[in-house]
Amino acid sequence: MMIRRLMDALIVDADLALRTIAGVTRGHRASPAQQVPEAAWDAAQRRHSAGLMRVNHVGEVCAQALYAAQGRFARSAAVRQQFAQAGLEEEDHLAWTVVRLHELGARTSLLNPLWYAGAFGMGMVAARLGDAASLGFVVETERQVAAHLAGHLASLPPQDAKSRAIVAQMCADEAAHGAAADALGAAPLPPPVRGVMRGMAKVMTSVAYYL
Repeated sequence: MMIRRLMDALIVDADLALRTIAGVTRGHRASPAQQVPEAAWDAAQRRHSAGLMRVNHVGEVCAQALYAAQGRFARSAAVRQQFAQAGLEEEDHLAWTVVRLHELGARTSLLNPLWYAGAFGMGMVAARLGDAASLGFVVETERQVAAHLAGHLASLPPQDAKSRAIVAQMCADEAAHGAAADALGAAPLPPPVRGVMRGMAKVMTSVAYYL
């Protein structure tokens, strides 16, 4: 029976990984950009929006991996449920950003398998440190993601109302995920750990903008 449960878990995790990396995830909520008209703008602005939305898509690839790993190894049912719920909302973000990239005539990151694997590993490590530390990792991650999304709102071309609508809703959802994790008893992360996380995020965003 234990082997059967392990195999079932591996199949579920593998299915999520493949769907996430392939960009075939379907959102549960309608995209905030669905009713927003496309504007006329120049090629350079379109390339810039595509680069930013590719970065945002990579962030959602990482979020799927992180939440899957943290939920899989969480110790309490309440924490597992929180990761499951947040993962569904992050799946919406994943779907919205894929559609927007297609609309912009752009592709997802070529390094998505690497981003996913690395994030899953980080999620496993965070979960093994206990629920409080794992939730603290979420709080800090979402704090940094919200700041990053706010920067994108300032950087996106004013004409790109569709991308801006998506990023604004993502920003609100990320803040809610951080608050929920904090309410469940998140432990603050040490400053050196937060610094390492910022450094890794900077590398990821810099690379994903182009690749």
